[in-house]
Amino acid sequence: MPADYNGTWDMVSSDNLDGYMVALDINFATRKIACMLKPQKVIKQDGDSFTFQTISTVLTYECSFKIGEEFEETTKGMDNRKCQSVVDWDGDKLVCVQKGEKRNRGWTHWIEGDELHLELTCEGEVCKQVFKRRT
Repeated sequence: MPADYNGTWDMVSSDNLDGYMVALDINFATRKIACMLKPQKVIKQDGDSFTFQTISTVLTYECSFKIGEEFEETTKGMDNRKCQSVVDWDGDKLVCVQKGEKRNRGWTHWIEGDELHLELTCEGEVCKQVFKRRT
């Protein structure tokens, strides 16, 4: 059985979010605001079906998907681009590949203890974030 991602997760650290957003061509003002936010993730998992919510004081982003099934995603609140996304298991990691205007774009989530790790990638930039499970 793959890892259980269900829960509410609070951000505790973020490294290189600004560099990642520069790779997405996000404007200076939006980048500065985004770097000050400490979003919360709410993940609902039912087998291989997932709903991810990223909640901040400025924006809520929701994405639903089923493992292995490609879907069209609009990255609302980030760069507002459409891309074709697919999420697969790699052991206990969730790995998303996003195909669109930007090269080498995607993310990986995994759990270590009570921490949810997230790596966001785009055109050689990597943003690493850590969230703590709310009890």
